[in-house]
Amino acid sequence: MIWNIRKKKFYGMLIVAFALTTLALAGGHIQSAITGDPVELDPDFVIDSNVGLGGFGFFLFAVVTVMNSISGEFESGTIVPLLAKPVSRTTVFLGKLFAAFLTLLVTYSFLMIYMTIGGFVIYGPQNNLHLVPLSLLGAIFSTLIWVSIVLLFGTLFRSSLIAALGSLGIWLGTTIIGSIIGSLAGQGWILTYIPGSGNSGSVGGPPMVGTPVSTGTDSIGPNLINYILHPSWDVTYYKMDLTQSTPANPVWEALNTEPLSTVIPISITVALIYFIALVAVSWFVFRRAQITE
Repeated sequence: MIWNIRKKKFYGMLIVAFALTTLALAGGHIQSAITGDPVELDPDFVIDSNVGLGGFGFFLFAVVTVMNSISGEFESGTIVPLLAKPVSRTTVFLGKLFAAFLTLLVTYSFLMIYMTIGGFVIYGPQNNLHLVPLSLLGAIFSTLIWVSIVLLFGTLFRSSLIAALGSLGIWLGTTIIGSIIGSLAGQGWILTYIPGSGNSGSVGGPPMVGTPVSTGTDSIGPNLINYILHPSWDVTYYKMDLTQSTPANPVWEALNTEPLSTVIPISITVALIYFIALVAVSWFVFRRAQITE
């Protein structure tokens, strides 16, 4: 963990994270400066913030935290003295994974404290702060999915560059292509079963009218909080009707509806399956890796 946090890229990512969180906090003032409207109080700002990062922030932290964890040892040659020590490869592997977890826990805790204090200062007294730890744990769990993907690329190819670029390709594919599949083709249900933002739905009306809800692994924390606060919510999924829509007036066609209580266990199960499977493959490859001086 100390080896990780000494790296310049980690401090750079920490600065970026605080910048993104600050931007989220300042969003009301930025909008006020543009429109001239006063900044409105928002008692739910903190619990709706998802640590101020969201899916892209989770992905970046995963890359920064583990892209060098194993591949960097092979690239620098330090894997030889490391594995010469009287500990098993399994212990080394699990130690690196646990160090990544601790790094994320400490970093996200600071971000959550910063977000909570900033929410009080800018948006007034906050409701349901007892649910903040749930948001924190959800953010860590969401990031660990990307950690397992980055770790797999780094272990398979023993290259930090491939670990970063390979996982970036997966993130771009699930985000960009996924949004097109969901909103235009109406096949967004596929996204529920792959890491990322998942399928997009809404509660109480079509997109841009109702409350947005995402089914993916990036939204586990917010969905858990919403379920505790609104256990009767039903999520409806839509696709854009291209024959009737115009740029100024999009027309949405409702596809299907399911309760939020169904969305949550599916996303958690998907996250667990991917995490366990990808970590298991990484562990197997690491144990079988041939070491040459």
